[in-house]
Parts: sequence; structure tokens; C-alpha cells
Amino acid sequence: MDRFEGTLRVGVDLASVGEVEQAVDRFGDQYVRRVYTGHEIDSCAVGGSVAPEGLAARFAAKEAAIKVLRPDHARPDYRSIEVHRHPEGWCELKLSGTAAEMAREAGVHQMALSITHEAGMAAAVVVAICDG
Repeated sequence: MDRFEGTLRVGVDLASVGEVEQAVDRFGDQYVRRVYTGHEIDSCAVGGSVAPEGLAARFAAKEAAIKVLRPDHARPDYRSIEVHRHPEGWCELKLSGTAAEMAREAGVHQMALSITHEAGMAAAVVVAICDG
């Protein structure tokens, strides 16, 4: 195994699909557009609506990423953390704005993401390599 210089950070989060579905039902597009990017909304589109399972998994990913970033001041805007789905099926994080700035400050130079949903729950794990 190759040795690397730096530190690892891990963030994990669990989100209720039902709670996300209730937020969408209650606040509609206002909630969806405040939390998710256009790419994320398109990735979760199923039959003319947005699948709450996909949204919950992306919400968990955003929260897990925030845990990796360890903000000591205001949290980043949720839309500055995007779960980007590749056509081949895997997902990765793309940071912009305040989240990208926090990553630079923390010395984060690589992040990996895994998301899943099952039985009304969604989970995400984010692993980051930071400068030593």
C-alpha cells in the first residue's frame, strides 16, 4: 500500500426520506430550490416529480460534507455543496462558493462520497484527504 502525507476526515449523516418528503409537500419549490442545485433536482426527477429518496440522500451528503469541512463560523450554503451524478452512475461532490473556500482553508484536496437509501432512510459518507 502506498503511503500518503496528510490527514483523513470522515463525515457521516443519516436523513429521513419521510421528513424530506414532508418538507417538499409543505414548502414545495421554495424548499427544493433553497437546498438543491438544478443538477441535483434533475438527477432526482422521476415521472414529472422529484423523488424524495434521492433528495434525502443528497441532503445527507451535504450534511456529511459539512462535518468534513468543520466550519468554525457560519455553515456554507447547501447549494454550494453539489452531489454530481455521472452518467455512468457514481456520484461525487462539487464545491463552490463558501463550501469551496472552507475546503481551501482546511487544506482539503480530495473528497470521496458514497450515498444510499433504503427503508425510509438515506445515508451518506464523505471522506476527505487534507494537507498534513
